[in-house]
Amino acid sequence: MAKSNRVVVPACKEMLNQMKYEIAGELGLYAAPAPGSADTEFAGELGAAGHASSYGTVHWKSLATRQAGSIGGEMTKRLVAKAEQSMLGL
Repeated sequence: MAKSNRVVVPACKEMLNQMKYEIAGELGLYAAPAPGSADTEFAGELGAAGHASSYGTVHWKSLATRQAGSIGGEMTKRLVAKAEQSMLGL
C-alpha cells in the first residue's frame, strides 16, 4: 500500500510543522523542554493562547490518539478556511 501522508509541496513542510506546534500550544499539549534536550523547536507566537513567553516541546509519543487527531483536525480546518478565503478573493 502506498504511503498517503507524503508532502505534496515540499516548500510548505516548515510552515506546516510550525502550524502543528502552534496548534499544540494553543491546545495546551506542550511541555517545558528537558535539560539538554536537542528537540526544543516550538512556535514563538501563540496568539490567543496566552502563552507567548512559554517555550517547550511536544512529546508526540505521549499524546493520545484523540489529542494528535485534534491537532491534525484543527490544521485541516484552518487550511480549508484559508483556501476558501483565497478562492473568494478575501
